[in-house]
Amino acid sequence: MATRRRTTTTRIAVSEDRGVFMISVAAELADMHPQTLRMYEARGLIEPKRSPKGTRLYSQEDVERLRRIQEMTAQLGMNLAGVERVFELEDQLERMTRRMRTLEREAEKLRAHMEAELERVRRENRAEIVKYRPASLVPAKDLKRFQIPIQRSS
Repeated sequence: MATRRRTTTTRIAVSEDRGVFMISVAAELADMHPQTLRMYEARGLIEPKRSPKGTRLYSQEDVERLRRIQEMTAQLGMNLAGVERVFELEDQLERMTRRMRTLEREAEKLRAHMEAELERVRRENRAEIVKYRPASLVPAKDLKRFQIPIQRSS
């Protein structure tokens, strides 16, 4: 009777931006020819990592980017200049989004600081403010008593 061998699979978690695929594997994963990857690199559309010996190493993010390029060119009919522009605009949008979030956090801190400062001023001034109570009106005939003589110079 044959015995079954039990095999175990070890999975290693690799960060998405770590270069682990050589050009032939990355090309196969992206369904492209390796020369296409070299051309995309020359145009600046992709920047693979390099091993100490200079071998191109593509990450999972690189492969996903290659697939996006493939989709934009093959399915959407874009040329590479259009793809470059899309990536530039996406980068710009990402930078602006990060800047907006930073400004929103700063604005929230300033708003909280201003509210705290306003409350502090209110507390300080509360003791100094005397409530105004209007006096009764003085009859016109009695106004003479309150008039101050004005000296005229000659």
